Amino acid sequence: MKGKIVKISGPLIVAEGMADSKIYDVVRVGKEQLIGEIIELRGDRASVQVYEETAGLGPGDEVSSTGAPLSVELAPGIIGGIYDGIQRPLVRLSELSGDRIGRGLNAAAVDHAKKWDFVPAVKAGDMVSAGDVLGTVRENDVVEHRIMVPFGVAGRVSAIESGPFTVEETVAKIATEQGERAVCMLQKWPVRRGRPYKEKFSPDEPMVTGQRVIDTLFPVARGGCAAVPGPFGSGKTVVQHQLAKWADADIIVYVGCGERGNEMTDVLNEFPRLIDPKTGHPLMERTVLIANTSDMPVAAREASIYTGITIAEYFRDMGYNVAIMADSSSRWAEALREMSGRLEEMPGEEGYPAYLSSRLAEYYERAGAVKILGSGERTGSVTAISAVSPPGGDLSEPVSQATLRIVKVFWGLSSALAYKRHFPAIDWLQSYSLYADRLRPWFDEHAGESFMQDRAFAMKVLQEESGLSEIVRLVGMDALSPADRVTMETAKIIREDYLHQNAFHETDTFTSLKKQRAMLEMIRAFYVAAGDAVARGADVEDTLHIPAREKIGRAKYLPESEAEGDIRAIIAEIKAETAAAAEEAE
Repeated sequence: MKGKIVKISGPLIVAEGMADSKIYDVVRVGKEQLIGEIIELRGDRASVQVYEETAGLGPGDEVSSTGAPLSVELAPGIIGGIYDGIQRPLVRLSELSGDRIGRGLNAAAVDHAKKWDFVPAVKAGDMVSAGDVLGTVRENDVVEHRIMVPFGVAGRVSAIESGPFTVEETVAKIATEQGERAVCMLQKWPVRRGRPYKEKFSPDEPMVTGQRVIDTLFPVARGGCAAVPGPFGSGKTVVQHQLAKWADADIIVYVGCGERGNEMTDVLNEFPRLIDPKTGHPLMERTVLIANTSDMPVAAREASIYTGITIAEYFRDMGYNVAIMADSSSRWAEALREMSGRLEEMPGEEGYPAYLSSRLAEYYERAGAVKILGSGERTGSVTAISAVSPPGGDLSEPVSQATLRIVKVFWGLSSALAYKRHFPAIDWLQSYSLYADRLRPWFDEHAGESFMQDRAFAMKVLQEESGLSEIVRLVGMDALSPADRVTMETAKIIREDYLHQNAFHETDTFTSLKKQRAMLEMIRAFYVAAGDAVARGADVEDTLHIPAREKIGRAKYLPESEAEGDIRAIIAEIKAETAAAAEEAE
C-alpha cells in the first residue's frame, strides 16, 4: 500500500491513498525511507508520526505501508543491548553513521549472524503448547535465555536439534492441527499489545531494594507499580539508578525516556563496571537499556515506553522477575500532548490529550505478577517504577494526578530535603505504600514479627515530631517536656541515621533486611531506655547524649557481616548507660 504526502507538521505527516492500511501499521516515508507509524485513519487519509527528523520531506513524497505493526525482536542477544525508542541498536547505528544517527537507517535489534548454543529441554514426541520451554541458550554467565513455544502454537514436537544456530535457523518443528510449524529462536511481538498469560494474581512478596526508606516505610510489591514524582534536582534519577543496581529482580529494563543524555551516560559508564552482589558479574549482564534522550525525536518517546514493557514481558514469560524503570513518564506524556495537538484533537487539562489517564493505565496494567503460559505452575512478574517530573514540583498537574490514581506506591521527593542534602529525598509524611498490609505476612516470616512493629513505631515517632516541630519553632526546644525531648531526638536518629542513605558509600549504598531490622531494634531500644531514664528523673541532656549515641549514628556504616553482632552490643551499651544515668539521678 502506497500513498502520497499531502501535509507535514513537524513529526506528523498526513498521507492520502492509504485506505487499505491499518492503525499502528509501520510505514516508510520519502526517498530516505524514514520510519513512521500510523496513529489515525480517516477515510483514505492516514496521520503518521515519524520517528525521525522530517526536514526535506514535501507534498507528493511517497509513503509505503509495511502492513505490520511496530514490533520488537525478541531473541538471544537482547541482554546488555542499548537501543533507541524503536529498538534500533545504538552501537550498530554508531558504526554505520557515527555519533549522530543517520536518517532512514535500519538495523536488526539482535545479531542475525551470530550462532548460539541451543540446548533442548524437550524431546521429539513430547506435547507442547504456547509458553513451554523448548530449550535454553546461555546468553551470558548470568542469564539463561529460555526459548519458548510461540503464542498460538500447540502440538507434538516432531523434531528438535541441539548445537549452534543463528536466531533465524530452525531449532525445532512442531506438528500442529494446521500442519507442521518450524520454530526458531527469534520471535517478534507488536509493542502495543500485551503478551498473554494464564492468570494475574495479587502480589504478596516485596521487591527488596536495599534502600531503607523504601523497604521499611514504603515497600513496593514484586509485580506492583510505583511512582517517583519530584521537582528538578530532587534525586528521581538517582533513586531509579539505585533501584536498578540493588533491587531484588532478575532482569532490569531501564528506559531513558526524554531525559538528559548525561543521565543515560552515567548508566552506560557505571553499569558495566558495577559488580552485581548477587552474581559477582557486571550489572550490565542482566540489563537492557533503551535510550531515547531529550535530543532524540519527540515522537519516539511514546514508542520507547511500549518497547521497554514488551521486552520486560518477554523475560517475565520465561519465569523471571523483571523490573522496568521509566525516566520519565512526564516526557512520554509530553510526546502524547505534542502529537495530539498536531492532530488537532480536543485538548484536556493543560493541553494534554483527554485520553492521558487511559494511556497511562494501559502501560501500568501490563505490570503484575502472573502465572505464565505453558505446563506447570510457573510464575513471573514485571514491576513498573516510573519517575514523574511535574513542573516546579506541582503534584496537582495532570500527569502526576493520573499516575497517582493508578499506582499503589508513592515515593514523593521533597525539594526541601534535597536542599538539606538528605537523600533519598523521599518525604516520609507525604509518601505511602498501599502494599504494606498485604506484605505483612511475608515480612513476619522473613524479617521477624518485630520488623513491622518497629516500622509502625518509626512512623508514629516521625508523625509526632511533625506536630512537636511547630511548638519548637514557636517557643524553642527547652519548652518541651523530657518525654517529648526523647521523641524529638529519636525522630532525629530515624531521619539522619536511618532514612538518610549515601548512594556513593560502599557500605551504606545497600542495607539488607536483616541489618534494617537490627537498626530499627536499636533505635527503639534507645527510645524506650531513654524514656524510662528521664521518667525516673535522669537529666534529659545527659540521657540523650550518652556515649552510645555516637555509635547509633555510625551503625549504618557497619559491614553487613558484622552489623548484627555489633548492633546487639550497642543496644546493651544503651541500656547500661541510660540505667546508670537514672540511678545517678535517684
